[in-house]
Amino acid sequence: MNMSATLILAFGMSMDAFAASIGKGAVLHNPRFRDAIRTGLIFGVIEAITPLIGWALGFFASQYILEWDHWVAFTLLLILGGRMVVEGFKGSSDCRCEKVKNHSLALLVCTAIATSLDAMAIGVGLAFLQVNILHTAMVIGCATMIMVTLGMMIGRYIGPILGKKAEVMGGLVLIGIGCNILYEHLGYAA
Repeated sequence: MNMSATLILAFGMSMDAFAASIGKGAVLHNPRFRDAIRTGLIFGVIEAITPLIGWALGFFASQYILEWDHWVAFTLLLILGGRMVVEGFKGSSDCRCEKVKNHSLALLVCTAIATSLDAMAIGVGLAFLQVNILHTAMVIGCATMIMVTLGMMIGRYIGPILGKKAEVMGGLVLIGIGCNILYEHLGYAA
């Protein structure tokens, strides 16, 4: 696989993490660039690791991984998104409730894993191609880090405009990503 194909793959795979990070940035109270970099690094590292895992498992159990990865991603994103929607509706929309200062490491890791399970399936597919998996995984991780950092900073400016609605919208985006993953993997997408 040449470099342009690798870059297209990497940035394409980072789009769901980008969408999730906009929601994360919108929910935080004025996230700093340092917070965006931290989130980008977490998502990027996980997004780089999952195709490596998929590639390694591709030799042993590809049919089992491909049968269940979309259900795991859907469930995680549904739970995380549902939690965000519920939190967004708590309290009055007029009230100036204190915003979240930062997201916990566990929440970020869980969200990153949920949005990167498709990368594991890509890794399984890459196991059957002649690619440098370490190079490809690093490019995927770097692209995701860039897109998530950018998404957090975009969310920073959207959040104050939308208020509590930003959390609801972020949750709905995560649920939508989960539904899309399920839809595509069940064979309904053209």
